[in-house]
Amino acid sequence: MSYVTSLRLPAYGKTSPSSPASSTSPTTTERSETKGAFSTGRALKRERDPRLDFFRGVGMLIILLAHIPNDRWALWIPARFGFSDATEMFVFLSGMASAIAFGTTFDRNGASALIARTAQRIWQIYWAHVIVFIVVVALMTAVGTAPSGNSYLGQLNLIPFIKDPGQLLAGLLTLRYVPNYFDILPMYIVILALLPVMLFAERVHRALPFVAMVGLWLLAQFGYARFSAEPWSDRQWFLNPFGWQLLFFTGFFIMRGSIQPPRRSRRLLALAVLCVVATVPFAWYILLDAEPFLRRIAVDLAPLTDKTQFGLLRFVHFSALAYIAVHVVGERGRRLKGPIVRAVSVVGQQSLAVFVTGMVLAQGIGIVLDAAGRGPLAEAAGNIAGFTILIATAYLVGWFKTLPWRA
Repeated sequence: MSYVTSLRLPAYGKTSPSSPASSTSPTTTERSETKGAFSTGRALKRERDPRLDFFRGVGMLIILLAHIPNDRWALWIPARFGFSDATEMFVFLSGMASAIAFGTTFDRNGASALIARTAQRIWQIYWAHVIVFIVVVALMTAVGTAPSGNSYLGQLNLIPFIKDPGQLLAGLLTLRYVPNYFDILPMYIVILALLPVMLFAERVHRALPFVAMVGLWLLAQFGYARFSAEPWSDRQWFLNPFGWQLLFFTGFFIMRGSIQPPRRSRRLLALAVLCVVATVPFAWYILLDAEPFLRRIAVDLAPLTDKTQFGLLRFVHFSALAYIAVHVVGERGRRLKGPIVRAVSVVGQQSLAVFVTGMVLAQGIGIVLDAAGRGPLAEAAGNIAGFTILIATAYLVGWFKTLPWRA
């Protein structure tokens, strides 16, 4: 669900009364209006667009559900009915947010400032990845086994790490050992490292970044660009950054204004709805289990829906969902009002802290549900408690970022 599109998405700046203020951004942001690669030098102040934070928050909550082991609520997330899922939301919106943070830095302060700010963010994400891995391994080791007798470490394929921590710790620190559960942040690190390259390419020629984006994506599709995920096999990273960068930089250049999203159109909206509905028979597990013919087609479509390399149909499906979502929330998100929207938007504003918390929290909720039983009430209590903790985390992190002790 997202956002790929919408009328002309404005750059973030002054907070409007109807949109939640972000503790991560200054009250106003000067952004040089660009045409293609070249800045005109005119600093503009624009109202903050509430859609970015809201949909990022929605994505964070869906990711929590998707990571809680054996959670039946996850059977109703968008991924169960189509080719794209919350990962697309995370990556696309991260691209849009990066255009605000890093693109503005480049336009205002040049290449050195861009490289320094990118390196700082990569450093933060790298250590977040390492800490999440260590905390989850410690949690799984402390709990040991589920009531069924299955090892929690085994469920996450972490037993090799326990058997040979010396070698695999080095692999963890160099990103040569990336278990599937811990794959999003390493992917994001590589994509961020590509960000200065894309902006420098934009300065050379406005079309050059798009040539690079498509070229890297094609290399990923044909298996020429990939990273090894473990030293004892040829398994690659579950999320190939060279495939997924296509979506990240699509969001990035939409927010920068280099890509113009389609205007509002009833015909395009009808086409988007048709696209989303048409994918349901080839993605919904109930229909796939009931009709072998549909399953065979889904298997044939697998190269185009592959999550690891970011298959083309995932991009198409996500774009259709995004176009629909933009229409549903109204122009510039005018329908996004109320306390629930505000709370979800705060979650989106603190996405890294919320994501890190959610990765650990999902496993903790799964352990508690194993012990308490997985009835409907227990699952509802666990999921609602998870949402509450993520929202509280977002508000707490936002409060700390205001540096209240300096007041």
